[in-house]
Amino acid sequence: MNRIDRISAILIQLQSRRIVKAADIAGRFDISLRTVYRDVNTLIEAGVPIIGEAGVGYSIMEGYRLPPVMFTQEEAVAFLTAEKIVEKLTDTGTIDNYQSAMYKIKAVLRSTEKNMLEDMEQHIEVLNSRRRRPPEAGRDALQPILNGIANKHILAVDYFAQHSQEQTSRKVEPVGIFFSEGYWHMIAFCRLRNDYRDFRVDRIKKLRVTDECFEQQHPTLKEYLAQITNREKKLYKVVLRVHKKEARWLTEAKYYNGFIAELENEETIEMTFLTECTEMFARWYLSFGDRAQIVSPDDLRERVQTLINEILKNVAQPEPVST
Repeated sequence: MNRIDRISAILIQLQSRRIVKAADIAGRFDISLRTVYRDVNTLIEAGVPIIGEAGVGYSIMEGYRLPPVMFTQEEAVAFLTAEKIVEKLTDTGTIDNYQSAMYKIKAVLRSTEKNMLEDMEQHIEVLNSRRRRPPEAGRDALQPILNGIANKHILAVDYFAQHSQEQTSRKVEPVGIFFSEGYWHMIAFCRLRNDYRDFRVDRIKKLRVTDECFEQQHPTLKEYLAQITNREKKLYKVVLRVHKKEARWLTEAKYYNGFIAELENEETIEMTFLTECTEMFARWYLSFGDRAQIVSPDDLRERVQTLINEILKNVAQPEPVST
């Protein structure tokens, strides 16, 4: 990127946020801090009202606006790709808002770029997974949740908890949302439990944005997820020996059960797992146990044997009922 293009990109970056640190600019363009200072000074000399504060960053004086921004062809295609993802994975409110934004983006494109986008639209698709399709239930809750986060409004939700098979009504203070393993999740501070909770959005049966605001300062979603990841978890190492012909049937399922490594032998594959719950692992193992050996640990082997004995009792010929 030449210097003129870089200075223009820096100006756009400065307008995109309230405060931008010099280190962020240097990292984005892979330049030194000295070069950042020189480029920013060039913008100031050109009349851009930039305010710089040591230890804080740069900001542009309120009221200054750029003329309409021109996008490159690659940037326009990136917007189109994002639109396809938004259509498949978000709610109707977010889809409508994104499409409205896309109309504004297309309005500033040159005719050649508009024609290119119309042609490219036929060459980009986002397909739902055949194994797992994002559930429709709860998807219209995304925009109200985002509004609650932005305006610090308390949400009233009716939530169905899978583990207890019960539905509860509660008030929550939303922190953020994320998409993982085919589902949308909301992290929120639950006033009923007086702690942070992970709510799967498709299990929210009813949601209402209240007029009540919360004042409590919550961690950002990124900070909260980092805390969860860093919490100490007791993990159990499991090693299975599976015949090569059978290993192919454990494709995606093995990753959901803590698969971390494998060692290929002549006719078998030794798979290593780290699991938090040996009980759940034992029950998963029963689905293919006739084709795999438990190498370790012994307590897993014993638990599987116990489960097998209980199954044999249940499938044995029932005793006749006495009359």
